[in-house]
Amino acid sequence: MNLPLKAYWDLLSRHIASQKNRFVWLVLLLFGSIVLQIINPQIMRSFIDSALGGGTASQLLRDAAAFIAIALVQQGVSVGVTYLGESVAWTATNALRAELAEHCLNLDMSFHNTHTPGELIERIDGDVTLMANFFSQFAIMVVGNALLLVGVLAALFRENAWTGLVFSVFAAVTLTVMVRLRGIAVRHHKDRRQAEAELSGFIEETLTGTEDVRSSGAGGFIVRELFRLQGIIMGHDRKAHQKGWVVSDLVPGGLMTLGNVMAITAGFLLYSSGSITLGTVYLFIHYANLLESPVKALTRQVENFQAIGASVERLSELRAIQSRVADGPGHEIGSGALSLDFENVNFAYHDAPEDPVLHEVTFSLSPGRVLGLLGRTGSGKTTLTRLVFRMADPLSGVIRLGESNLSQFRLHYLRQRVAVVTQEVQLFRATLRDNLTFFDRDIPDEILVSALEDLGLGEWYRRLPEGLDTKLAVGGRSLSAGEGQLLALTRVFLRDPGLVILDEASSRLDPLSETLIEKAMDKLLKGRTAIVIAHRLNTVKRADEIMILDEGRVSEHGPREVLVKDPTSHFYGLLQTGLEEVLV
Repeated sequence: MNLPLKAYWDLLSRHIASQKNRFVWLVLLLFGSIVLQIINPQIMRSFIDSALGGGTASQLLRDAAAFIAIALVQQGVSVGVTYLGESVAWTATNALRAELAEHCLNLDMSFHNTHTPGELIERIDGDVTLMANFFSQFAIMVVGNALLLVGVLAALFRENAWTGLVFSVFAAVTLTVMVRLRGIAVRHHKDRRQAEAELSGFIEETLTGTEDVRSSGAGGFIVRELFRLQGIIMGHDRKAHQKGWVVSDLVPGGLMTLGNVMAITAGFLLYSSGSITLGTVYLFIHYANLLESPVKALTRQVENFQAIGASVERLSELRAIQSRVADGPGHEIGSGALSLDFENVNFAYHDAPEDPVLHEVTFSLSPGRVLGLLGRTGSGKTTLTRLVFRMADPLSGVIRLGESNLSQFRLHYLRQRVAVVTQEVQLFRATLRDNLTFFDRDIPDEILVSALEDLGLGEWYRRLPEGLDTKLAVGGRSLSAGEGQLLALTRVFLRDPGLVILDEASSRLDPLSETLIEKAMDKLLKGRTAIVIAHRLNTVKRADEIMILDEGRVSEHGPREVLVKDPTSHFYGLLQTGLEEVLV
């Protein structure tokens, strides 16, 4: 597998470019460190030759002081290089995390149906962390040592052309071998990262369904599956390290042993012929050891390069995925309640085009009207509302909102004018203010408090120790189910959408909480168009119209008061079963 450095650079270049000043300082310090490492052995040679040649004590002290001072400065410069390298790399990779997270959030429903949250976390956080660890050392371990290698060879050429030539050929052969072996383990590293992503997805799904796992006695299965997935990871890891050992230890170890032999031999021959001093022999040996350091460092990075290569490939693949839902040119959406029209809409998931979910769905909903949407599980109710929200686009047909095709609107603007409330309330680990406004600090506190009072959360709010600055727990543990639903309705109320979709928002509540929710819904839906998805007939008592879906087709649609009195209607038949309240 051949992954050029361009693939690495393409992922981070935009985020590194924004740190131009720090990057310039990093380059300057890096060059300074290389120069100091090349100069210091020259001072030691002078010290040795002076000592053997009867140099004065003051001259020896000057050489010794210069050597120590340069060594200390070089250490300080190395610390600066390390700090700036870490800072630039982690700032860039954190920005990359944000970019990839936003990218995934903007992908359509077909992507999220085939990728678990755990898998995405492993890619966005796990793979990017590997990149951060690699790039934080890149300037030091790769670029720095490559420059040091060039500097050492140049110094050897300056001392003796033949010695410089021999070691240049040696270094070129060593690095060529390393480059040839670079991709030997990339496939196994990629397989391991994919297996880790699958393990993360399995753990995420298991933790989400903890109650079901316990109640069904499936603990043994979960443990066995964990062992199986971990075994797969171990197998890929073993293969990767077996092949990586050849690159990082066996081959470079043999080559560097040969390099030491060459250095000792060259020094002995040249000193014996009187061509160089004993101090220069030391210089050769020191430069040979200094040459060994960058070669070893570069070869150690080969294994990391292989591991990061798998992560870069996975991240590049994720970044290259394009949403099937394209942003519109930016038509305006009218204010107030919005009309909604479906015209011969057909939809199927892309992984199952032969099994359509919606068939020739056609209906119109006038501004300010409330549509009660009924149907068995799997009849297409939720899918229909996701099309309104443009989580996916229909295969054929047209959906209009306020007389304009949905595809003409900007997605962000559309999703401000269409709001969805589901059974599950998602909270952020943040203050009540941020949870209500989705971190929009432009909404005044007075409006937030007024909305809480209007929708029935006033008493709960007054009990909070820090008011709007009270931090809420993730997962809703700081609120009851009813309070959570009221909070979700308040969020929608603050956005002032023209169309509201309620997906069985009160189905899991006790009668008292449900009464509070019903009152809040009355305020929320006033002057707005709404679709109320219901699994119980009682939920649609406020509906102006009823539409029943059956296997993705509209089996019935009409005014609720008409259908209630029509003995031939399906809705009338449902009311007569006696299993639900009679809606009149």
